[in-house]
Amino acid sequence: MITDYLIMAARNITKKRLRSWLTMMGIFVGIAAVVALISIGQGFQRTINEEFEKVGTNRITVQPGSAFGGTPGSSMLSAKLYDRDVRIVRRVSGVEYALGMFITNAKLEFKDEVKYGMVMCTPTDAESLKAIRSISFLDIETGRELRGGDNYVAVAGYRFGTDYFDKPVKAGDKLYINGKRFEVVGVQKKAGTGVHDLIIRIPMHLCDGMFNRSEEVSMISILVRQGLDPPGVADAISEELRQDHGRKKGEEDFTVQTAQQILNSFNAIIGVVQAVLVGIAAISLLVGGIGIMNTMYTAVLERTKEIGIMKAVGARNSDIMKLFLFESGLLGITGGIIGVVLGFGISKAIEFAITMALGDSLLRAYFPWQLIMGALAFAFVVGAASGTLPALQAASLKPVDALRYE
Repeated sequence: MITDYLIMAARNITKKRLRSWLTMMGIFVGIAAVVALISIGQGFQRTINEEFEKVGTNRITVQPGSAFGGTPGSSMLSAKLYDRDVRIVRRVSGVEYALGMFITNAKLEFKDEVKYGMVMCTPTDAESLKAIRSISFLDIETGRELRGGDNYVAVAGYRFGTDYFDKPVKAGDKLYINGKRFEVVGVQKKAGTGVHDLIIRIPMHLCDGMFNRSEEVSMISILVRQGLDPPGVADAISEELRQDHGRKKGEEDFTVQTAQQILNSFNAIIGVVQAVLVGIAAISLLVGGIGIMNTMYTAVLERTKEIGIMKAVGARNSDIMKLFLFESGLLGITGGIIGVVLGFGISKAIEFAITMALGDSLLRAYFPWQLIMGALAFAFVVGAASGTLPALQAASLKPVDALRYE
């Protein structure tokens, strides 16, 4: 019986091919947008989670500015961290290593090509070098790491070395930073993030004169001792810095976050943005549902006499209703199938474009089977729900009135 309904519904849809395509357009555009946005959002979320797993959950970051006053680091002009803060953090129980980093912009020249990019300054004392070796995204691929006593040497990020300039930057090459000649002694491994792959890293003491650093640091990266609780150590760091800065709890001019807290913040932001975008995309599904309803009402009017004949030969109201519900549901799920395929293509195209533009795979579309099945089920429900009122109208027609209809 169900097969008969499907065959009749498919036959009725194919009779009016153009109208059916136009009706399904709202559905497959909406489903394509929803599938593409969710797959990209989930893929980005998975990539971020994987990167944090590589770094480890025993990491803590201290940045200038209060989390209550905006995004951490957004108050850098008014709130700053200094070398003194790094020394305070190192004395906190449970801290294995603490590395102060200073990040700024500079004029970069390589083989007659000039660009402006990020320079990261890191100390070259013994403890800082141990901290650098513990940070996976600063690992060296070719050449060597900065050393104590180094002067006017630099380590390039992975993409800085491969495609930042027209020609690759290799260990042994010379470049100019704000007019000062540097020798590249190493190139980092691929970190997978634009920030760390695009930097050029130099010894901290050079930044004092080149950038008027005045002992300022942009952030402090901390490794917690194995087996200890990072949130507990983070609280201890906050307490020590509050005392030194003369701040009360809740009025800090710095932000201390564990790796898990940063990850949770990323996931929350991605979730909100994704929900808003999917909500906007879902509007087209509403429009598509209205289109199906309009098409089904038109079909009822066009097939009124046919409905009368079916009832005259024994068709029940439920049979008529099921026929129209199957027809509207078939319109919905067909549009859903096209939408899923289209959404897959769109998300893969975006993934390819981002990879080509940024040179890394930070954004990878993800298609769990729940997403595909959910999209198809939702498309069918939208179609069937949109056809409910027209189906009720068709089922309620009296055979005599339907046969008289011209």
